[in-house]
Amino acid sequence: MKAQSSREGPPVEIFRSHSSIEAEVVRGLLATHRIESVVASALAPSVFPIPFGQAEFRVSVPSASAPAARDLIAGHLDEAAAAEVRRLSETLGPLEHRIGYNFRDLGLLEHALTHRSRAHEDASGGVMDNESLEFLGDAVLGFVIADLLFTRFPTHSEGYKSKVKAGIVSSASLARLAEDIELGRFVLLGRGEEKTGGRQKSAILADGFEALIAAVYLDGGVEAARAFIVSRFGPLIAAAGEHAAEAVFTEDWKSALQEWLQAHGHGLPVYRLAAAEGPDHRKRFDIEVLVDGEVRGRAVGRSKKEAEQHAAREALETLNRSR
Repeated sequence: MKAQSSREGPPVEIFRSHSSIEAEVVRGLLATHRIESVVASALAPSVFPIPFGQAEFRVSVPSASAPAARDLIAGHLDEAAAAEVRRLSETLGPLEHRIGYNFRDLGLLEHALTHRSRAHEDASGGVMDNESLEFLGDAVLGFVIADLLFTRFPTHSEGYKSKVKAGIVSSASLARLAEDIELGRFVLLGRGEEKTGGRQKSAILADGFEALIAAVYLDGGVEAARAFIVSRFGPLIAAAGEHAAEAVFTEDWKSALQEWLQAHGHGLPVYRLAAAEGPDHRKRFDIEVLVDGEVRGRAVGRSKKEAEQHAAREALETLNRSR
């Protein structure tokens, strides 16, 4: 069979992708069916007045070949999509079982698990991290927890409900819930983050759990998200009804640590900011607590106060073990 010629009409664009590899795969597919094609690259449209954005790869064929080429690509992509669904089902199915929710769009779940370190290492620019989903999940979680507390404690003060809510949605609480479903096993990390133990880092686990909430919300709506949140946070809310909020969620570990140090002949603890990461509206503070010049505790929180409390608790536990 004779190959299609460029004399069969002006070129027509039939496919776009941010991945050069995907564009070349399409070109190869067309070549096996003797359809000539050309791949060109350009920056994707931008809202900025200066060129800015990801490279976009465009595949063009002679106009007479366009209908056949489009049908060929559509059939190929359907097969590729089916293969991708099978891959994701095998990889993420165990996590679906743990959380008790089956996704209609498993791509959302994969997106929720993609840490920025993985996205940064992707040369194609086609991998998105989970930070936007984390932002959305935080909002969905806050709304649902506030609604649950309003219903559960209708006569309690606003201050009480605020303290309970702050404890329930704290980074430490989210990280523990993430550990309960072994979320760290499924998080997609870059090589550098993997080597430094990213799967066990509380901040990554907490952020991933919020992104997971957003994925459930986008996939199944408010009721699905609410059901998931209730299944995970229900015991914490029940505990708040049995004990004072101050005792359950807002222990003053800094005071406890100071009293312990004074009782055992040590100087006052020193709290030091080790790092602050993330955008202004989603800062994560990494705090170290030093006792006699030695780091005895370290923790991450959404505020310096929260991080200091968790660091103080870790320091107190460390000191008690070393006695």
